[in-house]
Amino acid sequence: MIVYSSMELIECPRDAMQGWGTFIPTADKATYLNALLKVGFDVLDFGSFVSAKAIPQLADTKDVIPQLKLYNTNTKLLAIIANTRGAEEAVAYDEISYLGFPFSISETFQLRNTNKSIAQSLLQVEEIQNLCLQHKKELVIYISMGFGNPYGDDYNADVAINWVSKLAVSGIKTIAMSDTVGVARPDNISYIFNRLIPEFKDISIGAHFHSAPEKWEEKIQSAYNAGCRRYDSAMKGIGGCPMAEDDLVGNIATENLVGWCGVKNIPLQLNQEAFREALAIAGRIFVK
Repeated sequence: MIVYSSMELIECPRDAMQGWGTFIPTADKATYLNALLKVGFDVLDFGSFVSAKAIPQLADTKDVIPQLKLYNTNTKLLAIIANTRGAEEAVAYDEISYLGFPFSISETFQLRNTNKSIAQSLLQVEEIQNLCLQHKKELVIYISMGFGNPYGDDYNADVAINWVSKLAVSGIKTIAMSDTVGVARPDNISYIFNRLIPEFKDISIGAHFHSAPEKWEEKIQSAYNAGCRRYDSAMKGIGGCPMAEDDLVGNIATENLVGWCGVKNIPLQLNQEAFREALAIAGRIFVK
């Protein structure tokens, strides 16, 4: 019998915004992020310090930060970085608590996403971790293509598990297994989390799923049954990595995840009125 317990929720407007076709004005980004800060999420993945040429939608992250109302929220900010240079920029901001680095176990995708090989990226992890320790930040590693990949690189679940083992020795405290292109299956999800969570008790092992709309619940249920309690999602299920396939596979919709928690009687400390308001703003910003 599964005993349902609380979850750590990471809201990912950055993931939703980064591949959006039309530029979202800076003021609109700030309005939306401030609405999300009122909800009570544990972490807000709000922006990135990456090449403006690669991700033009988030080139204004530095301009957004001063507009964020952080004086009355317990939500922590997370920014994505793709290299040491981005980390050097991000650690200068006291407002940011977490730096997120996408570490792909697909050589093809790592080159495509960060223009570096896996070996080069491993060196970057060491440099970024040192920067985080010096500036009292925490590095979050995303194991991109953690459940499979479409590029023909060698993959099995044990490859993903072995990479977590290698990264754990660097002192990383949070690792999110990422289904970058939505290929995760319940059996693979169960196998990976059932292996990782008991072995790495000092590391928070999370799930960053992308999913077709009809498959999100089986992914969440499989991960939860295997002990995962940290989940990334995005309102309206919008998002996907623009460096992956042309047809972006969306995020797990936060409203679906929150609704699922309600059905399972999983306690969440969220402001429901603020949640509805943020969802309404998302509906106005992300208009196709």
